[in-house]
Amino acid sequence: MIWVEIGISLIKIALLLFVILTLVAYLSLAERRISAFIQDRLGPNRVGPFGLLQPVADGIKFIFKEDIIPERANKAIYILAPAISLVTALIALAVIPIGKGFYTDIFGHLKDPIFVRFQIADINVGLLYVLAVGSLGVYGVVLGGWASNSKYSLLGGLRSAAQMISYEIPLGLSILGVIIITGSFKLDEIVEAQDKIWFLALQPVGFLIFLVSSFAETNRLPFDLPEAESEIVAGYHTEYSSMKFVMFYMAEYTHMIVVSALMVCLFLGGWYPLPFGGWFGLNIEKYWYLPPIVFTGKVLFLLFVFIWVRWTIPRFRYDQVMKLGWKALFPLSVLNIIVTSAVLVFFKG
Repeated sequence: MIWVEIGISLIKIALLLFVILTLVAYLSLAERRISAFIQDRLGPNRVGPFGLLQPVADGIKFIFKEDIIPERANKAIYILAPAISLVTALIALAVIPIGKGFYTDIFGHLKDPIFVRFQIADINVGLLYVLAVGSLGVYGVVLGGWASNSKYSLLGGLRSAAQMISYEIPLGLSILGVIIITGSFKLDEIVEAQDKIWFLALQPVGFLIFLVSSFAETNRLPFDLPEAESEIVAGYHTEYSSMKFVMFYMAEYTHMIVVSALMVCLFLGGWYPLPFGGWFGLNIEKYWYLPPIVFTGKVLFLLFVFIWVRWTIPRFRYDQVMKLGWKALFPLSVLNIIVTSAVLVFFKG
């Protein structure tokens, strides 16, 4: 039986990597097509029907582009940095539950059916795991900026570290209200606690803080200070080219997927389709494929929001970014914890 479980886990890991990396590739196409629509132009539409093969063409192009390493760069760390950013974003997805799961006897080869979860690893501290592993991605950015031996890259790396500190704290505090209500760090238990009502209705301030902090956490506009083309050329990846350059962008899009999936688990009901009433008596053990579809749809909507905001709101100044993090979001997140705790004590008392 242990070998069956190991085999199922390996299949889930392979499927996850295939789906996520494919989604990352087509997010780049979606970004360009959505931005083109917003700006009243066409975007990529020549390679394949409706431009659907554009990510394939881009991948081939970057594979064969010349890989340049600055002469005075710290080569070992310079090469390792993009991998750190991408790998930490990918492994954070291991504990994200996209559905309950289903029973299978693997086409009659097992005497007793086994339950296959829509989750690679179900651990008691899944939420802490995602936050801890996700925060390690900044090391790739900082080390990449430092190892490039370029003042622009170094400045971008330092900006990323300062921005991460400013927004990681309110992001972490914003989810404490959810933890207080559920009393659990397990993501599947947090989702199950929303079968009657989404936590978006109970924690609107926490959701807003988490959403804003997520834009800063993923270095997306209006918080893309680590890149800031108009000020520091391209920031931490100024000196990168070929596949190393692409890995930083893959890490950014993967991080967007992680944050969107976490937001769905914490505030948007996970695999429950509507804010009230769960599945309305529908037997989802029979229709086990519906929860992953609902979950994926919510994640795709949030990814659209990420792209929409990028091409709608201009970049903030650096002082405005720091002021928003420390003088607005941080006090609000603390106040949200106090109010949530007081309300729970009042109603339970």
